Amino acid sequence: MNQASVAAVDLGASSGRVMLARVGADVLELTEAHRFANRPIRVGATLHWDVLGLYQGVLDGLRAAGRTAARTGTGLDGVGIDSWAVDYGLLDATGALIGNPVCYRDSRTDGVMDRVLDQLGAARLYAGTGLQNLPFNTLFQLVSAVGTPAAQAARRMLLLPDLLAYWLTGEQTAEITNASTTQLLDARSGRWSADLIADLGLDPGLFAPLCRPGDRIGPLTAPVCAELGLPGPVPVIAVGSHDTASAVVAVPAHGDRFAYISCGTWSLVGVELAAPVLTDASRQANFTNETGVDGTVRYLRNVMGLWLLQEAIRGWQADGSTVDLEALLGQAAAEPALRSVVDPDDPVFLSPGDMPARIDEWCRRTGQPVPSSRAATVRCIMDSLAVAHARAVRQAQHLAGTAVDVVHIVGGGARNELLCQLTADACGLPVTAGPVEATALGNALVQARALGAVHGELDDLRRLLTRHLPVRHFQPRPETRGDWDRAEARLHA
Repeated sequence: MNQASVAAVDLGASSGRVMLARVGADVLELTEAHRFANRPIRVGATLHWDVLGLYQGVLDGLRAAGRTAARTGTGLDGVGIDSWAVDYGLLDATGALIGNPVCYRDSRTDGVMDRVLDQLGAARLYAGTGLQNLPFNTLFQLVSAVGTPAAQAARRMLLLPDLLAYWLTGEQTAEITNASTTQLLDARSGRWSADLIADLGLDPGLFAPLCRPGDRIGPLTAPVCAELGLPGPVPVIAVGSHDTASAVVAVPAHGDRFAYISCGTWSLVGVELAAPVLTDASRQANFTNETGVDGTVRYLRNVMGLWLLQEAIRGWQADGSTVDLEALLGQAAAEPALRSVVDPDDPVFLSPGDMPARIDEWCRRTGQPVPSSRAATVRCIMDSLAVAHARAVRQAQHLAGTAVDVVHIVGGGARNELLCQLTADACGLPVTAGPVEATALGNALVQARALGAVHGELDDLRRLLTRHLPVRHFQPRPETRGDWDRAEARLHA
């Protein structure tokens, strides 16, 4: 196959989209076939995902992608699905979904992490799984549900991309890059941790057989093909189904001396390694070892990311106000630098709610000036994210014993010129921004390689990217170095 036309299904915490990609040795084109909203819905005390609405959006997108591909005379050669991590659906003995999946921002896991760590020991858990402790990790979600009617009826747990792939193909699998985020996968063997699952009192049958990026999960079922108007079986191909795993494939790096920031609702900040780092220092720094494509390790730290900005804007819009983000970022750039900084990873910023009020209270409590305008609040968020990015890049180098010459920002944050420049300043390193559509591109490249349209290792896929996609470069401003050092010291005093 000289080139492939594939549908990359990319689900984010606020929207989903289906992208049609045409990939070959001399071509890399990406077009949006369909975009749809995704937002959690609170029913009573529980925050759910509308997974059936997501599935309908995926079907609509695949139908649109198939029609577009047919008009070019090629047809659809493959489908790959990626999404955010940790959330899952439970299936009963018949394979039917038991209720809507619960959103990771739901409060049901409050206090569960501490209880599990007291039971198992934080050092033991990290040495086995290599995962940072986050209160919404799949492990803690599953423990929080023990004894509920849904958990008692459950016979299989599927992470969201695997659940959607099951509905498309009838095959139940667990793609390994996403499985590695559950805190239930053994970091050394790459298998489900039977000892840990037993110690937690979980049913080992919940966990589906593992597959890897590039494996064929199965063809679209005949009823799905008929519904989508597709002429024949189309394979669903396992990709880096954790969206960060796909995004890292599309980091246009040369060699291995780079850090990446997959920047969207979350900023995933780290380096690419050949083996996990399971030291106690790594555990205490709350770094995580997640499986990447081709057996790599995504050694990274979660930073709360543009969630702070997104939630602030949502709050401002709630009273009917119109928010022009581009204009607001321009005004923020004119605000005094580093006047106030917050720690984006403080749990107070995790849940939905009045973000500007929480930022004001954080500044008031820490003796810093309270932002006096929307632009000042945005500048506080941008400065704070840049400080957090720089801290994570420095820690990753130190803990992994590696050196970084350049920081790559991919994803939606690559559009944000202010954040890219501030991150370069805070890191003291050049920043390369782009591609914005890194997740969909990484998804498509893995599919195309599995189909034989392109060949080679990750470096070869990245060279293909650099030949076809523009990026932007930001140089650190040395005169600001001392200001950033003082801001970080003030933040962690």
